[in-house]
Amino acid sequence: MFERLTRAKIAEQLLWSPAVGILGPRQVGKTTLAKDLAVDLQKAVYLDLDTAQAMAQLGNPSLFFKANRDRLVVLDEIQNQPELLNELRGEIDADRRPGRFLLLGSASFKLLKQSQSLAGRLSLVDMSPLVLSEVFEKFEDNQTLWLRGGFPNSYQAKTSEASWDWRQALIRHFLNSDFPALGINVSPPLMHRFWRMVAHLHGQMFNASAVAASLGISASSTGRYLDHLCDTLMVRKLEPYFVNLGKRLVKSPKVYVRDSGLLHSLLGIQEVNDLLGHPSTGASWEGFVIEQISAHLPSSASMSFYRTAAGAELDVVVELGRKKIGFEIKFSSAPKVTKGFWQACEDVGVDEAFIVAPVESGWPVEEGVSVIGVMDIAKRMQDLKKKAQ
Repeated sequence: MFERLTRAKIAEQLLWSPAVGILGPRQVGKTTLAKDLAVDLQKAVYLDLDTAQAMAQLGNPSLFFKANRDRLVVLDEIQNQPELLNELRGEIDADRRPGRFLLLGSASFKLLKQSQSLAGRLSLVDMSPLVLSEVFEKFEDNQTLWLRGGFPNSYQAKTSEASWDWRQALIRHFLNSDFPALGINVSPPLMHRFWRMVAHLHGQMFNASAVAASLGISASSTGRYLDHLCDTLMVRKLEPYFVNLGKRLVKSPKVYVRDSGLLHSLLGIQEVNDLLGHPSTGASWEGFVIEQISAHLPSSASMSFYRTAAGAELDVVVELGRKKIGFEIKFSSAPKVTKGFWQACEDVGVDEAFIVAPVESGWPVEEGVSVIGVMDIAKRMQDLKKKAQ
């Protein structure tokens, strides 16, 4: 069993918020985590809104919620019954104690769209696939997580073939069942082609017109398809960092398939040797590291990238209050940075900068700049939080 980072965040927010929502892709482990929390809290009731029994229990939701005011009510797959959020608003206003509801959703946009009625009553926690700090103690073990990704069933599969088959099945189910269930009317084969194209653009700026021309669709459709994949938490759109320097800044977002295992499935990378010799190795490593950073971000921190037309670049800029940290990601045991890195650090005004590489232990490069291993990211994020307080 894994000790999920999300668990502590949820437990903390249940102490002060009447309702907490967990957002994450299907099969990421939300239900397992919620059931474990329910067992630990003892006074809890779990309802899977995909089942007829749960819907029968909620035939009169206001009566059910009133009868269970002394218990934590866990509502799984809340995006399937968004009308319940209006009922929750009235119930929370009637009894505003913290820790009353735990809501689980597989798609961010439906929950966020409907949760406007729960403004001030609902806090949200993102749950990503497994990251290194949740599953590893040793540096040399990270290759399996990178290759297979962080979905528990994929990562824990007994063989590489079983992990591959599971991910292929997840992609098919997602396109053929989950999208239609969420009201997204896109041809599954077309969306599969689009998703594979995004995988080939992983770590690059997204040019909607170029993608549209390749697929034979409109640029507006391309943007809409990308939003669908972002809203369902399968793709990350990393926005550029803007600073008023009078420089020509890149304005397009970069795109990443959030789970490295799904990225490799879409690219046809099945084994470690295939991965290490693939043209997308560096981009895959970059996305993998970015997900480790994202998973450890303090709740009020933001993440972006910085690039100018002249070539100054930082792969990640993390801001928390007035503190800024820069990350440059290199797939090399002896990483070197260019003039563009130093210029970007100056432009952004970072307090510290780290060069993340596949190394077991890091070293200082110069004052305020160090090479670190991917396992060190969690500690660096903790240090940032302490310095910003």
